[in-house]
Amino acid sequence: MMRTFPHFFSLILALVFCIHLFPSSLWAEEQTYYDISASGVRKIMLAVPPFAGNSNQGKFVAELLSRGLELHGFIGVVGSNRYGGSRSADWKSAGADYVVLGELNEDASGLTVQGQILDVAANQLLAGRRLHGSIAQLEDMTLRLCDALIQDFTGEPGVSRTRIAFVSDGSGYKEIYISDILGNHPKQITRHRALCVAPRFTPDGHHLSYSSYHHGNQDLYITDLRQSRSTRAISRRKGLNLAPGYSPNGKSMILTLSKYGNPDLFSMDMQGHILGQLTSGSGINVSPSFSPDGRQIAFVSDRSGRPNVYVMAAAGGPAKRLTFKCSENSEPAWSPKGDEIAFTGLIDGKYQLFIMDSSGGHVRQVTSGDGSYESPTWAPDSRLLAVTRKSGSRSELCVVSKNSREVRTLFPLRGNQSYPQWSGRLP
Repeated sequence: MMRTFPHFFSLILALVFCIHLFPSSLWAEEQTYYDISASGVRKIMLAVPPFAGNSNQGKFVAELLSRGLELHGFIGVVGSNRYGGSRSADWKSAGADYVVLGELNEDASGLTVQGQILDVAANQLLAGRRLHGSIAQLEDMTLRLCDALIQDFTGEPGVSRTRIAFVSDGSGYKEIYISDILGNHPKQITRHRALCVAPRFTPDGHHLSYSSYHHGNQDLYITDLRQSRSTRAISRRKGLNLAPGYSPNGKSMILTLSKYGNPDLFSMDMQGHILGQLTSGSGINVSPSFSPDGRQIAFVSDRSGRPNVYVMAAAGGPAKRLTFKCSENSEPAWSPKGDEIAFTGLIDGKYQLFIMDSSGGHVRQVTSGDGSYESPTWAPDSRLLAVTRKSGSRSELCVVSKNSREVRTLFPLRGNQSYPQWSGRLP
């Protein structure tokens, strides 16, 4: 698809929204969006000079907005050294397709953040976005602006206002952490001083479950993220209590238990009561992932002799094998839009990231080369994934653009990170 931004932005009506009150969007009836799914599309280059107004806050907003925009993969930010950090420059010579011209205004009612797009080729200011809130909400308003600009480009809001849960050994133990997706506010959730694995957000984002060995068995726990005082056990059954997949309505989960010896899939309510057994003795059965409509699950089983991805009704029944490409296939993750499943496949001794249609067709390899890629998790836009990249003794979190196959380090932290789990968009 040709770049169609000037036409699209000329159709956008100015949208004003408040942190506390978000009225209905005011859009033109016909819109043309940038097709970031097309192969070979070059990145849009944006310059984001400091916002006018308070100089310190203006620089902070520009830097944070730049990071949020770059997260999405199809946008590149022109370095300030190319234009001297000025708000008035020869943008074409600097290599910018568009410029975000922003302004901060503070009065007795709070702080207003406004951003407007300059189309460099047309030398035309296009419709903008304006947000109003308290000074304490400056970071959140900046990320809201980022996600609104992404929506102007693609037709769907961005994902800069999301969180990621993961395992880190930065404290000397593998504990569970949560951070905003840009890595600005990492927070340690567990302090068990023992191995913790497989964090999972509930669909509403209020709770996080994980498995821990701090009592000697691999038990399943859940914590309410709205408080930081207590964690409760969901399942302490003998053997494995591992990695639930939550139903989209948040009323139940499917997880692996080995209470009868063989690792099988069980359905359980949120209080830890078993509702039913879905598999029985047919090899190891792990890694359940619900389809967005809640009707099916993808999971891994070695019933054929090697691990492969299968799909079955969420209530149980016959299972259909989906993967045949690699000697081992594991860790399925159903995309939020429901049309694709990501998984990892073993090639030449390393796991690589693959994506297939939810029916098992159109399998394509996303990562390659050095390193092993594990634990894929989708962003809520179904365009980005976070993965663990392992190389030697080092593991780090990376973000992958599913169409461009670009792999980038998500954010630097002390120690090794693994088992990422991407949250939904924050309210």
